[in-house]
Amino acid sequence: MPRRSGFLVLGVVAISCAAVLIRLADAPPLVVAGFRLGIASAVLLPCALIRARRELRALLHERWPSLFAAGLLLALHFALWIASLSQTSVASSVVLVTTTPLFVALASWGLFREHLRRATFVGIAISLGGALLIGCAGMVRGGAALSGNLMALGAALAMAGYLLIGRRMRLRAGLLAYATVVFTVAAGAILVAVAVSDTPFSGYSTRTYAAMVALALVPQLVGHMSLNWALRFLPATMVTVAVLGEPVGASFLAWLTLGEAPTLLELTGGALILAGIALAFAWGGAPNGTQSCPGSSDRTAT
Repeated sequence: MPRRSGFLVLGVVAISCAAVLIRLADAPPLVVAGFRLGIASAVLLPCALIRARRELRALLHERWPSLFAAGLLLALHFALWIASLSQTSVASSVVLVTTTPLFVALASWGLFREHLRRATFVGIAISLGGALLIGCAGMVRGGAALSGNLMALGAALAMAGYLLIGRRMRLRAGLLAYATVVFTVAAGAILVAVAVSDTPFSGYSTRTYAAMVALALVPQLVGHMSLNWALRFLPATMVTVAVLGEPVGASFLAWLTLGEAPTLLELTGGALILAGIALAFAWGGAPNGTQSCPGSSDRTAT
């Protein structure tokens, strides 16, 4: 158990670095997202070709529409979330994007008629109150903070759609094959967006390139793979609640490295959101598979 919990802690620490690494990368959001997904898929593809070639071929032949949709949603998630970090605070962005499990729970209840306990609905209501407070904090900050908060919520919705597709797909596919295909589709979608928008992919500083490579290796590969490994041996609820440490870790790192301290409204709203998610999933029970997809912790991990 200590070793298994160690992977969980490693995963949470790794994904907590994402927001600060994105801030350190002085490049357009699409470029940062492209590097993150492109490097991750480049690392996974050779492994999948060696260890899961047959499964990879079957997935592409039988499930390509779902894989394509999941990849597009994952690309949208990263594009919106990374863009939000250039407009709002790290604390607000990371807390809002962590609301993904609540959207998954609501969709599972509304679309698939899955039973949710009363505590889940109470937790969702509490988190909604927290989101409204963070929205008010965005208006107080002024500038583009409010639109950044809305982008973070949009990223959470996109991740929820990705997870809803993934939980069905993962019943028929292993983690490696599924993650490889979806990451590759997402990377391709981002690269197309970069080309269409005529955004330069080169000419950035060494620090920016180092931050983007670290973003792909640490939060994306080490973080998400550690969390998915932990899910094989630990209760999904335990992993879901542990991932709530990401906003805390990200906010602390932002204060330590960027000198960005959250406001009182952000702290209060963030605390309500995290408390609501903990209530919904620790006592309310989560829909099966909410946290069983690659690339999610966060995140739902970011």
